[in-house]
Amino acid sequence: MFRRGKSQAEVAAALGVSRTAAWSWYWAWCEDGKKALSAAGRAGRLPLLSDEQIEEIGQTLLKGARANGFPTDLWTLSRVAEVIESLTGLSYSESGVWKILRQPMNWSRQRPARRALERDDEAIVRWMKKEWPRIKKAPGAGAPGSSSPTRAG
Repeated sequence: MFRRGKSQAEVAAALGVSRTAAWSWYWAWCEDGKKALSAAGRAGRLPLLSDEQIEEIGQTLLKGARANGFPTDLWTLSRVAEVIESLTGLSYSESGVWKILRQPMNWSRQRPARRALERDDEAIVRWMKKEWPRIKKAPGAGAPGSSSPTRAG
């Protein structure tokens, strides 16, 4: 039982950790007090990019790919990696670039709409109004049908 009447399971649930973690923290606290708990520090590797660099990357990307010297306005992960390297000197893989875009920048994946270059929206509207109703009507729609799948009514 932990002090103040809380069990190991209750403390672990309240903190959102495993019971083993709660128990080891409790014993570390019992042996060395508060300093044993504060010594752990940050978990994981420190980020290579500062908040200012991430902000600069975001502002650069918002200008568009063409403004950054690319032939089209489509951002790809490899293009973003080139921009990051030119701004910061740090080289990232495509998966590393994706993590930067997703977590600190909160960007999402976008796909451009695919449309044929020859597409004629006015012709499509005309066809939908004139031809589609004519084609849609089945021959003999007013006549009774047959329940047999092998013979016509």
